[in-house]
Amino acid sequence: MASENKLKVIALEEHYWDAEVSKTFDAGEARSPELRKRLEDTGALRIKEMDEAGIDVQVLSHAAPSTQRLDAATAIPLAKRANDRLNETVRAHPDRFAAFAALPTADPKAAADELERTVDKLGFKGAMVHGPTNGVFFDDKRFWPIFERAQALDVPLYLHPSLPVKAVVDAYYRDYLDRFPGLQAAAWGYTVETATQGIRMVLSGVFEKYPGLKIILGHLGESLPFSAWRIDMCLSRGGQPSTFRETFNRHFWITTSGNFCTPALMCCMMEMGVDRILFSVDYPFVPNPPGTKWMEGLPLSLEDRTKILSGNCKRLLKM
Repeated sequence: MASENKLKVIALEEHYWDAEVSKTFDAGEARSPELRKRLEDTGALRIKEMDEAGIDVQVLSHAAPSTQRLDAATAIPLAKRANDRLNETVRAHPDRFAAFAALPTADPKAAADELERTVDKLGFKGAMVHGPTNGVFFDDKRFWPIFERAQALDVPLYLHPSLPVKAVVDAYYRDYLDRFPGLQAAAWGYTVETATQGIRMVLSGVFEKYPGLKIILGHLGESLPFSAWRIDMCLSRGGQPSTFRETFNRHFWITTSGNFCTPALMCCMMEMGVDRILFSVDYPFVPNPPGTKWMEGLPLSLEDRTKILSGNCKRLLKM
């Protein structure tokens, strides 16, 4: 727990499984029994491992694909029940947990309403969305009611990866999956899919429509801070100056989840500024200790370390 001699640590891409939601997708995605045990635990084991690594608070969110692959009739009541159960978890340990909502994005109006309910009634800090909704990217205008509500509530939306659609997997990764099954997922597929979503968000015009909209990307921004200058330059070749880089740096925050790389972090700090970077682990897909140990060894000032570990999160999530 936090003390006068220890910086407060908040981790905000930390996953769990709701028993009812997880029945709706392939349990094979649970991977090892040890991983599944940790996904299903929101009590003693999770808190013990937080304490061992020096993590004070986790912002809990349902792991991919959550409710993003479900039809509206199924997703709406299921998301509500799952969020109510998550609220019970937070209420049982209010000093250790906060929450991002699961949204029934197949019905954008219902998703916006559920976002409002969980923020206003349950005290949630925003929502997490996992990849496309039944194959449709989140920048599609049908989903803009969710962005309008997020802006009105002044809460961020966390864009988290999920597996690429089958056509992409077949075209890009199938030849190597027998030997490297992670290639379509965290090793590369997740990054390509989610960076593409981030680019589409900027190009869609949604930030001009909703100038207060706030988006979080994990894994040190899915490579976009590294590529922002080149994307901006190349999009300007048609004669119309691009505002991609400016828009990205104004509306996006990024987390360290599952990417404990010092050179990559330095790049992100130089491109976006330290105020846009938030500590995360990606528990339990990534164990806690490497994340906090890495933070301890970084060449950062006390002020910058404090911002990344909790200060920026407190401001963004109003914690």
